Amino acid sequence: MSASTLLRSLLVYQAWANDELLEKLASLDRHRHEKERHAALRLMNHIHVVSRIFAAHLAGTAHGYASDNTEETPEPAELRAAVAAGDRWYLDYLETLGEHRLLEPVAFTFTDGDKGCMTRQEMLTHVVLHGGYHRGEVGRILAGIAVSPPWDTYAVHLHRADPSRRMHVERSPVEA
Repeated sequence: MSASTLLRSLLVYQAWANDELLEKLASLDRHRHEKERHAALRLMNHIHVVSRIFAAHLAGTAHGYASDNTEETPEPAELRAAVAAGDRWYLDYLETLGEHRLLEPVAFTFTDGDKGCMTRQEMLTHVVLHGGYHRGEVGRILAGIAVSPPWDTYAVHLHRADPSRRMHVERSPVEA
């Protein structure tokens, strides 16, 4: 499997996982779970802001963020639309790159002023892993208020996207 094929699969997974979780957050009672809802939305907004910052680094444009979150916390519907647009941007961006461009280093400045340099492939991977880490935190918040979080795993996504994977497959001699 090529790096771009794997990255595309991971970016599609990320879009699915973000949407599932933001849908769940939109259903939370804003009064009954005000503190937890706010904390979860702040984490999801942080994921979004970091995603936009890295998109700007990849595109070679200014991102306009002074930190890795915004002062205001968006409402779930607004955040869900913004995250979906960002997730689409990454999938579209990946389509513009050849395998060789994935290995290009990109120098950038973090919001705290530190300098950084990562390959495009590393930056795309960072965005996916960063989002997964923080969605896990949101899942713990939901579990703490007895709300079942969506089952956010790559394996679940792959099997929902392609149910034929559930069919019986012969085991290899190594697995037997």
